[in-house]
Amino acid sequence: MGIATPADAVGPVPSLDLWRADVTATDTADKVALALETEAATRAADDRIRAVESASYGDAATETAIATSTGIEAEATRTTCSVTAFALAGEGVDTRTGYGFSAGRAFSDLDVDVAATDAAQRAVRLLGAEQARSQRLPVVLDPLVTRSFIAIVGGALSGEAVVKGRSMFVGHFSEQIGAASVTLVDDPTVADAFGASTHDAEGVPTRRVDLIVDGELRGVLHNVYTGRRAGEPTTGSAVRGGYASPPATGARALTLTPGAMTPDEILAKAGTALYVQSVSGLHSGTNPVSGDFSVGADGLMVRDGGLAEPVREITIASTLPRMLQDIVEVGSDLTWLPGGAAGMTVLVAGMAISGS
Repeated sequence: MGIATPADAVGPVPSLDLWRADVTATDTADKVALALETEAATRAADDRIRAVESASYGDAATETAIATSTGIEAEATRTTCSVTAFALAGEGVDTRTGYGFSAGRAFSDLDVDVAATDAAQRAVRLLGAEQARSQRLPVVLDPLVTRSFIAIVGGALSGEAVVKGRSMFVGHFSEQIGAASVTLVDDPTVADAFGASTHDAEGVPTRRVDLIVDGELRGVLHNVYTGRRAGEPTTGSAVRGGYASPPATGARALTLTPGAMTPDEILAKAGTALYVQSVSGLHSGTNPVSGDFSVGADGLMVRDGGLAEPVREITIASTLPRMLQDIVEVGSDLTWLPGGAAGMTVLVAGMAISGS
C-alpha cells in the first residue's frame, strides 16, 4: 500500500478551530431534554402532524493522533452535534413523512424550532400527493437531494474508482463534462463544513481540491497510494473507517460553488417543473461506471413560479454526466449538512419522469 512520508505531507496546515467544549460539558439529561423538546415542537408545528416517528440528538467529539515510522506526526480535534425529527402527517396509506434537522459544532448552535418546523412542513406539504403522469420536465432538486447526488459524483472522482477504471469519468479529464455553471470542489479547510479537518487520515495536511471548474473536469481525490498509482501527488484526501482500517479516499467537504439565485428565484425560472423533495434507492439505482440512474422520488409540481400539487411514487431517470451538463442554475442557499457534502437548490433542464 505504501506509507505517507514527510515528502508527501508538504504544504501549509490549515488553521482551524473545530472544538467546542460545551458538547462534552453538557449533561446527558440536557441532551435528552433537547430531543424531547424537539419531539414536542414538531407535534405543535402543525395541527396535521399526527405523530413523530423519531426525534433524536447526536454528537461526536473526536481526537485523532497519527504517527508513522517515516516521521509523520499529526493531530486533530473536532466536535459536531445535531438534533433531528421525522414527522408523520396523514393516515394509513396516505401517511407522509418529513425530515428536519439542526446541526452545529456546539450544543448552543442547535435550533429546535428549525428542525421541528422543517420536519412538519415537509410532511404536510405532501398530503394528498398523487402520481404525476409520465413526461420529461425540468427538475428542481431540494438541497438534501442535491447533497446526495453530488456525493455520488464525488465517489466517482475518488482515486480508488479512477485507478481501478470503475468511474464514469475515466478518459474524460480536461474535458467539458458539466455546464459552465458547475464548479465542484472538496475543501476540508472550510471551518463551517462538518467534515473540516486540518489533516487527512494519513497525516497529510488537507487542502482545497478543484474537481470540476466551470464544467471542466480538473481533479481527482487521492491518498498516497492512489496518487502513486496515478503518478500524481496525494491531495490530502485519505479517509478511514477506524484506526484498524487501511486508508481509502473520500471527500470531506464536497460542494458545488453557489450561484446568485435564491430558491424562490429558481422556482420562478423553472416554469412547469418537478420539485424533488426526496429520493429513494439512489445508491442501488445508480451505476457508478456508466452514471445511469433511475430512482424513486416524492415532491411537488412547480407552476406559476411556486410549489403546487404534491406528487408521489414516481421515478426520475437520467445519467449523472447528462445531469451535470443540464444544470441551469445552482442556488445561493449553500447548506452545510452532516456528512461529506453540502446541499443547495439546483435547477436541471430536464429528466425523464415515470408515473401514471
